[in-house]
Amino acid sequence: MIKAADFSLPDQNGVVHTLKEYRGKWLILYFYPKDDTPGCTKEACSFRDSVAEFAKRGVAIVGVSRDSVASHKKFADKYKLTFTLLSDESLAMIKTYNAWGEKKFMGKVFSGILRNTYLINPQGEIAKVYEKVNPLVHSEELLRDLDMFTKMYET
Repeated sequence: MIKAADFSLPDQNGVVHTLKEYRGKWLILYFYPKDDTPGCTKEACSFRDSVAEFAKRGVAIVGVSRDSVASHKKFADKYKLTFTLLSDESLAMIKTYNAWGEKKFMGKVFSGILRNTYLINPQGEIAKVYEKVNPLVHSEELLRDLDMFTKMYET
């Protein structure tokens, strides 16, 4: 497996987080284009609604976009999001995780944040990469995969 790249970024409260603090637990690291847009809101609220199921499995959830700390705070407060949202205004982490690329919308091609998720195991390795995720079913997909991976690691 490939080691997950380290990061050091502020969350919606201005607290800096690093990959090291998630050692020993599963981490869902998901990248999303923009706070308070329809697809991103559906995805975030889906994670929020499943947070107890993830917590039972000892899983941390971290969302990342290029929005500011203030934007993340407003988004988290508005939708009562109880997990970490990291601000990567420089795009450094987003690009390191290959979550920046070509997108198409209404016939136009542009560069932007790709809706990708990385499932990182307790040893800090990328267990699975999800590209072009469907925000409506992604949290259920992750719960199923986590159950499968947990069984694999137990045997």
